[in-house]
Amino acid sequence: MAIIKPFKGIRPPKNLVEQVASRPYDVLNSEEARNEAAGNEKSLYHIIKPEIDFPAGTDEHDERVYAKAVENFRKFREKGWLVQDETENYYVYAQTMNGRTQYGLCVGAYVDDYMTGKIKKHELTRRDKEEDRMKHVRINNANIEPVFFAYPHNDEIDAIVAEVVKGEPEYDFVAPDGFGHHFWVIDDKTTIARITEIFAQMPSMYIADGHHRSAAAALVGNEKRLQNAAHRGDEEYNYFLAVCFPDNQLNIIDYNRVVKDLNGLSDEEFLTKLSENFEIERKGSEIYKPTKLHNFSLYLSGVWYSLTAKAGTYNDDDPIGVLDVTISSNLILDEILGIKDLRSDKRIDFVGGIRGLGELKRRVDSGEMRVALALYPVSMKQLIDIADSGNIMPPKTTWFEPKLRSGLIIHSLD
Repeated sequence: MAIIKPFKGIRPPKNLVEQVASRPYDVLNSEEARNEAAGNEKSLYHIIKPEIDFPAGTDEHDERVYAKAVENFRKFREKGWLVQDETENYYVYAQTMNGRTQYGLCVGAYVDDYMTGKIKKHELTRRDKEEDRMKHVRINNANIEPVFFAYPHNDEIDAIVAEVVKGEPEYDFVAPDGFGHHFWVIDDKTTIARITEIFAQMPSMYIADGHHRSAAAALVGNEKRLQNAAHRGDEEYNYFLAVCFPDNQLNIIDYNRVVKDLNGLSDEEFLTKLSENFEIERKGSEIYKPTKLHNFSLYLSGVWYSLTAKAGTYNDDDPIGVLDVTISSNLILDEILGIKDLRSDKRIDFVGGIRGLGELKRRVDSGEMRVALALYPVSMKQLIDIADSGNIMPPKTTWFEPKLRSGLIIHSLD
């Protein structure tokens, strides 16, 4: 069973939400955050990327930077830019992209469900990134940014949400990137109790996006439990901030690869080696997008190619072996290009599909990269199968869009 609870959200007044709201901390660098927050003292970047309040080049892991986050979080509350709700609520957070809207519930997710594996993961986390976010949660005593969960869709939850969103939204705006964000408060006690009951019947929830934030939030909650001699189990630190979407509303988009060199091979030698495991079709100068599972798009020296993995090069019965990211990692990146570790090799970079295949072409044409590889996106079913089987996806497999906007709601651990 998945345990969730309502909470007293800390959030901006209606008239300030667009000034406060920001992109998540990990989708932009310090310089981009500094530019986006320019002239806006209310931007959440002052809390989640507080290095922007120091001279350019200041290390974001400097102790003074963490201290600045705490100081700014306090200032935002003192000035009334962030205000805590009086009662414990659930919240509906909907996002619109390309005319399609997905509806999530903001909840307190249970730390113990993460520790025992009821909240399932599909990615490995890096300890250094966990440590950074743990420090941020610990010193602010709050989950400033939510994590992105999926749950097995449920008709009754859909019906409750459909009823809630008939009302006037608390927030309703289009962010600078063109995505719409809509937000409602669920304060009806009966509805809150019913949502909690329905989730209690779900065997699992799944981390869609935000593995490092989930790990950090759960580990700090667990720390607080161990440090509290009078721990009862109902304290707020036993929960962390998640926005949960039904699995049938989510789309995963492609996550593509660009590589700096051909490992000493000429174009012809590279293509010859590829032809051992792939059917190759030259497509010309028009951008070619993969059309189905096991079909890839390759861009090399101004030409697009379709690559289709030959039968026998993958295992459809293995939840990991069937993935195109596994096929391409093993048969192209490792075997031919000599890239063994996607996490650490400096010869490879990753491009989220939201940027389009034109971005792959641009990076190769500019000479920065030598070759680009586009993959057909993973499905939600594949993600859930992998998480259910206890397996871990290779790095940089899934890209969810739109990203959750940070600053619409914060969860205090007090």
